[in-house]
Amino acid sequence: MEVAWMSFTLDSKAWAREQFSGCSLKDKRRTERLIKVAGQIANNPSGSLPDQTETWSDLKAAYRLFDCEDVTFEAIAGPHWERTRQQKPGQYLILDDTTELDFGIHRQIANLGPTGNGGGRGFLLHNALMVRADNKVVLGLAAQTIYYRKPKPKKENASRRMKRNRESEVWGQVIDRVGQPSEGSEFIHVCDRGADNFEVFCHLRQTRSDWVIRAALLHRKILAPTGEKLPLSEYLASLPVAGSYELYVRSRKKQPARTATLEVRFGALELPLPTNKSPYIKALKPEPIAMNVVWVREVNAPKGTEPIEWVLYTSLDVKTFEDAWQVIEYYEARWLVEEYHKALKTGCRVTKRGLQTAERLEPMVGLMSVVAVRLLQLKSVARSEPNRPAQQVVPRLWLAMLKAARKRLRRVYDLTVYEFYRELAKLGGFLGRKRDGEPGWITIWRGWEKLNTLVRGAELMAELKKSG
Repeated sequence: MEVAWMSFTLDSKAWAREQFSGCSLKDKRRTERLIKVAGQIANNPSGSLPDQTETWSDLKAAYRLFDCEDVTFEAIAGPHWERTRQQKPGQYLILDDTTELDFGIHRQIANLGPTGNGGGRGFLLHNALMVRADNKVVLGLAAQTIYYRKPKPKKENASRRMKRNRESEVWGQVIDRVGQPSEGSEFIHVCDRGADNFEVFCHLRQTRSDWVIRAALLHRKILAPTGEKLPLSEYLASLPVAGSYELYVRSRKKQPARTATLEVRFGALELPLPTNKSPYIKALKPEPIAMNVVWVREVNAPKGTEPIEWVLYTSLDVKTFEDAWQVIEYYEARWLVEEYHKALKTGCRVTKRGLQTAERLEPMVGLMSVVAVRLLQLKSVARSEPNRPAQQVVPRLWLAMLKAARKRLRRVYDLTVYEFYRELAKLGGFLGRKRDGEPGWITIWRGWEKLNTLVRGAELMAELKKSG
């Protein structure tokens, strides 16, 4: 039975068909095999392929699938990207970021590239996670690309560097893959400091997209509204304080939790063309790019703590403190793509896959990338309508199995979506005390895995009764 929960489908088989039936693998039997493998993996994302498949023949068929030259990263993940982008008119955040997939230096895997400081083997995966701007509900991946890092040539000057393929180009490649928003929609790309590159801003303008990008170089020269060319840091210091707010900061290593007081300033500026231009910029012949900047700075930070400071470039209008606040809120949504990377690496254990070539690993990563979205949605899906009755979106069998597993839960059929989500997490080890806050995706996933096993068992028992 297919059961859709807003943008999330509970039944693994129905989810797999929904996500992968549009894959063109040059043979319908391959697509059907992919759908079956995807459903099996979705039931046990952290397991190995032998754990995930049900029979020896299933395992052999999965290995043959990933060994086929027509089964590529793009062929598997591409339909999901298209499906994600096909949303109704609205405002959407595209959270861009790169993660490094290191499969280990000691494993004999052919055709991987260097990772880290050269001591690992793997590749970079650049992701564009799409969420609704209003409630941050995760919709899926709008685009991705894989990049193999190459050793840097010795004694290379800036001019020569611009002529070869550069790691920074992946930002523009993924922005182009996401493309222009449909009529009535707005895409706002939210990026960390790795995207602070004139070329990236050009790609965003060419795709008619907006942006919120954290500045990396505070000493870079910008054009102030007066026409004066001066360092960004100097211009920021000249801006008046527009307002302030308080932010709760969680504890980190050697830094206790605290409530930080943050000052906000904003202003308009232009980014001038870089001195060393890539072939892309030379062909485009752009003018200086006009935008706004929002500076968030912690004041009176406790001794021994690192003060919070964000300098955010944005194409959005910023004329009031409320406008600046909106830009800050969009940037704060970046943590979702970091959670996505955690789901991919920890929840799906993508770097532990036992395939022996990069060509086999790439399609596996494409499949696991979509599975990781599913894990992340388990946490975010209840945000849009938390007070909606769970019975409207969760099948009665699932609620019955939750009641059987949670003996003290009496009013299971009266639960809201939000309450169902917390009870699911408790099944996965979340204690639910007042000081515990909200559950993370790991405990939610563990609870879902247990509940899914109970549901599958109940369905098998029902089938046995029918056949008996």
